[in-house]
Amino acid sequence: MIRTAVTGACGRMGTLIIQNILESPDMELSAAFDITNIGMDVGEAIGTGHLGVPVSDPADIQTVIKDTGTQVVIDFTIAVAAAGNVVKAANAGANLVVGTTGFSEEQTRQMHQAIRDNGVAAVISPNFAVGVNIFWELLKEAAGSLDGFDVEIIEAHHNKKKDAPSGTAVKAAQVISEVLGGREYVYGRQGLAPRGDEIGIHAVRGGDVVGDHTVLFFGDGERIEVRHQAHSRQAFAGGAVRAAHWVMEQGAGVYGMADVLGK
Repeated sequence: MIRTAVTGACGRMGTLIIQNILESPDMELSAAFDITNIGMDVGEAIGTGHLGVPVSDPADIQTVIKDTGTQVVIDFTIAVAAAGNVVKAANAGANLVVGTTGFSEEQTRQMHQAIRDNGVAAVISPNFAVGVNIFWELLKEAAGSLDGFDVEIIEAHHNKKKDAPSGTAVKAAQVISEVLGGREYVYGRQGLAPRGDEIGIHAVRGGDVVGDHTVLFFGDGERIEVRHQAHSRQAFAGGAVRAAHWVMEQGAGVYGMADVLGK
């Protein structure tokens, strides 16, 4: 059994990930962390029934991981919290699956350093949906065949999302830019803004949109659109649990979801 902990356990993603863990025959929930409902049984807090696992304070993550024999920690929180969670979890010897986005360069450096120093394995990805990872592969192929086309990226998410643009949109821009030999990014436009060779990135926030990403390649007299739409957070939760199984079999290092999928 893979002893698994979840941070942000009482949130929407945390709740769904816990449900996926409970449905997995070779996983068990060993610990749960959240800034709310501390001390309460996590199953009762999220409405799944008593699980015998209390909600712990994230400040105690290192101690709790060691005391519970946790082998892998799944984190879908916010960057400022996740950066600390990852370092503490790595210091405690736990493997990691991280779907949080919006990290600064310094936060990323600190996380990677802790992962290396402690010899653990981590899957860190801006998106764990299988379809999104295929979406990125399609963008590589399209960009290689459409040199000279203008590129614009539009992403839409719910009105509670903190970071913009989304990590998935940024990854899409990186994938395309690498194929094209490097492109500047422009985040929205205002005033006089003549178009050059840049990749335009536009963020839309509203309602309960789970996640929509569209990349448009504009040529003379034609355009191609490559789109991915997430209809449910299950796409992310299922991918995260799949990554948790995979990371347990890997050597120390930082991996992406493409590695999990064998891409």
